[in-house]
Amino acid sequence: GMPECLWPEVPLREIASEIKDGTHGTHPRTQRGVPFLSAKNISTSGRVEWSENNGDDYISESEYLSIIRGFSPQMDDLLITVVGSLGRTALFSGEKVAFQRSVAFIRPNKRIFPGYLLQASNDCRFLRQMERRSNATAQAGLYLGELAKIRIPLPPYDNQRRIAEILSTVDEAIKHTDALIAKTRQIKAGMMHDLFTRGVTPDGQLRPPFEEAPQLYKESPLGWIPNEWQYVLLDKLALRGSGHTPNRNVSSFWHGGIKWVSLADSHRLDKLYISKTEYEISKDGIDNSSAVLHPAGIVLISRDAGVGKSAITTTAMAVSQHFMCWRCGEKLDNYFLYYWLQHYKRLFENIAVGTTIQTIGLPFFKKLKIGGPVEIEEQQLIGSALKTSDIKLFRLHDELGKLKRLKAGLMHDLLSGAVPIKIGDESGAIE
Repeated sequence: GMPECLWPEVPLREIASEIKDGTHGTHPRTQRGVPFLSAKNISTSGRVEWSENNGDDYISESEYLSIIRGFSPQMDDLLITVVGSLGRTALFSGEKVAFQRSVAFIRPNKRIFPGYLLQASNDCRFLRQMERRSNATAQAGLYLGELAKIRIPLPPYDNQRRIAEILSTVDEAIKHTDALIAKTRQIKAGMMHDLFTRGVTPDGQLRPPFEEAPQLYKESPLGWIPNEWQYVLLDKLALRGSGHTPNRNVSSFWHGGIKWVSLADSHRLDKLYISKTEYEISKDGIDNSSAVLHPAGIVLISRDAGVGKSAITTTAMAVSQHFMCWRCGEKLDNYFLYYWLQHYKRLFENIAVGTTIQTIGLPFFKKLKIGGPVEIEEQQLIGSALKTSDIKLFRLHDELGKLKRLKAGLMHDLLSGAVPIKIGDESGAIE
């Protein structure tokens, strides 16, 4: 179970000189002026965010002045969302903005270090108390009187500061990794666009774009493609297959060690490889149904729920009837095909939209044409460039997962006082 907290636990009203909420939402809006923010403007990463073009509200300067005459937020007030999605927090850093009722302010008094209050309010024990005290209406909300009763562990001030330092270091690493993921995604998207329109020459360089060298390109239904490319039926380059669901009432058809891809695996797709499946069928199940055991390395695509999601199998697998799959011949690289399907995912989604149950029928796949290099070497260069980018993304996602687990463990240990920390030696003198 949870170790008992070693620090005294005090209600927020004892460490706050003010607990207020924002103003009512009926202030007249203007085109420009002072941003008038609500809970949606407090991000999950602990920042106050708004943008001119996000449909955000503005109020006039004079309206703003009349609001802050009553109460104006100060630097280091804790902002906390109290309506809708509860408990997103940020420390106020002095922006010129007004807040609506869905945001509350907690002004720390001398007993609490603001950075520590921020960390303590992100702890799962704090959030659980918020949920318990909120009114169970359609849109959960928390009254300020209830907010004031929420308890937090209160170590000595120097410990608070040290705990905040340690945890905010991990927060910085998390933010940094998030930013790297966003940047890598953006680079990958740009690269994907270039590779599927210009392709690469044998030395691994992109061909000059059509605008610079139109003589290198020819017209196709996909737009301009390099002269060395073809636009052909996918069925010419790969063996298409599908699958089936063995009878669920016959237990000997199931749990027999043969991986079987079904709609339950939707969350495992679009991550390059699929190696695990939710369900397994048996040899008996394959022999007594239209299910087929496909070899490793097939490229599969969902034609139902999560339409257009794809993956490459790492071992022999069967699939349900909700999937189409291809076994690539020597004229088609399976990584190239996977990324081609990824690149044209929008197309598959749009096809499915026309039908009531969003699904893509067999005739579509029989007629599906693919545009790409005739030479397998060029396909491989394209596939491996994108694979390198993906592997970098997977590594960053792992890193992020590790940091988040580290943060959760540290919060648990430091906020309960279960793990003692040294004060003063690494930060030099204590004031």
